[in-house]
Amino acid sequence: MRDANTPAILLVDDDENVLELLRLYLEKEGFRTISAKNGRDAIRKVYEEAPVLVVLDVMLPDLDGWAVLKRLRQEKTGTPIIMLTAKSEDHDKILGLELGADDYVAKPFNPIELVARVKAVLRRIRPADRVINYPSLSVSLAEYEVRVDNTVAPFTKKEIELLWVLASNPGRVFTREQLIQQVWGYEFFGDDRTIDVHIKRIREKLNSSLAGRQPPWRIKTVWGVGYKFELLE
Repeated sequence: MRDANTPAILLVDDDENVLELLRLYLEKEGFRTISAKNGRDAIRKVYEEAPVLVVLDVMLPDLDGWAVLKRLRQEKTGTPIIMLTAKSEDHDKILGLELGADDYVAKPFNPIELVARVKAVLRRIRPADRVINYPSLSVSLAEYEVRVDNTVAPFTKKEIELLWVLASNPGRVFTREQLIQQVWGYEFFGDDRTIDVHIKRIREKLNSSLAGRQPPWRIKTVWGVGYKFELLE
């Protein structure tokens, strides 16, 4: 069994034989795999498991792959996605790329080629892609630091990860449970109010570094739901 810290690939297909074939070849290359057999489960696992890449079949029993891809991109999810489909027409490839897919593989496929495509897509994710910049704010998972007005602020690892989740999804409301799953994962057994404590500390550190100035963004409490990173006009 792979360690939970091993990079995970989410495999989405309603055919168990395809899932097993992909698991076999990807795990040989050192990846940890998780799977989903329908579109709704796939969306849930993207947020709960935070995979480094998704291999997404188009033909699914509820939401098809196009709908899943569109939903994830509308919600500003930057997870790389390789579309997997029995269709090989150019217009399907164009549709997938226009919706935000990172690559496209037609069935029947050579599993060795698909693994090579996975590696190629992951190589394109440079450390710079793990930096979010807003006016007066930079959050980097590459360096694990937060800069306010280009000065490093004293944030802890979990505070950085929590701020990253919010700031990389501007406008999206997260429940406390979703934030715990994104930052701590399933090994967390504490009270979900720990999110409130961390948000309070993040706000205090940002306010202190900004010396009372109001930047064009804020972490907003959505009462009865959770939190969101909001861009101000």
